[in-house]
Amino acid sequence: MRVRNKPWADDLIAENPAAIVTNPAKYRGHWQDRFKQSQPLQVEIGTGKGQFLIGMAKAHPEINFVGIELQKSVLAAALKTSLPEELTNLQWVLADGDGVETFFEPGEVTQLYLNFSDPWPKTRHEKRRLTYKTFLASYQAILQKDGKIQFKTDNRHLFEYSLMSMTAFGMRLMEVSLDLHTDIEASEGQLENIETEYEQKFAAKGQPIYRLVAEMPPRSE
Repeated sequence: MRVRNKPWADDLIAENPAAIVTNPAKYRGHWQDRFKQSQPLQVEIGTGKGQFLIGMAKAHPEINFVGIELQKSVLAAALKTSLPEELTNLQWVLADGDGVETFFEPGEVTQLYLNFSDPWPKTRHEKRRLTYKTFLASYQAILQKDGKIQFKTDNRHLFEYSLMSMTAFGMRLMEVSLDLHTDIEASEGQLENIETEYEQKFAAKGQPIYRLVAEMPPRSE
């Protein structure tokens, strides 16, 4: 999807070095230095305009969050929205999520979020899907023992593919929802769900939202 350039993005990013990182490898093993206090660290890859992670940071002040996004104008929009909230447990990263093992050291992250990732539906593009085995290996490299991945999508094919890919990788499925919003209603508030912009758009059209939570197998030493 082509994103319209925002002429103010560069200035906003340059003016807020305390909230956004453009050289994430510099903080590998030292991310807690970016936050007010040391707390469990969770990461979203492909954070978009930030609605999900801002909501998570507000709901969970006991957790530190990092949102990674490649598109500068999109991440600048997330930064702009988050600044008035003054969230000391939220950081943004302008970078490609491919190769996160260069951003975080082994065991530095407790949980990863993949929300409405590009489905890359053509077979020849399988290796670009964020739940392909090489991506899972990079996530495994940074997650702590028993670390988890939460994945949400509106794309049934990508969801089924991700279930198979994660299972083949040795991950343990802890939650599988084929209609998240219906399941949340049935749970009477027991299932937490912070919605993304895409999620609201698709749900409003009556499309089911799929979600899974899976635990990563231990790294081989």
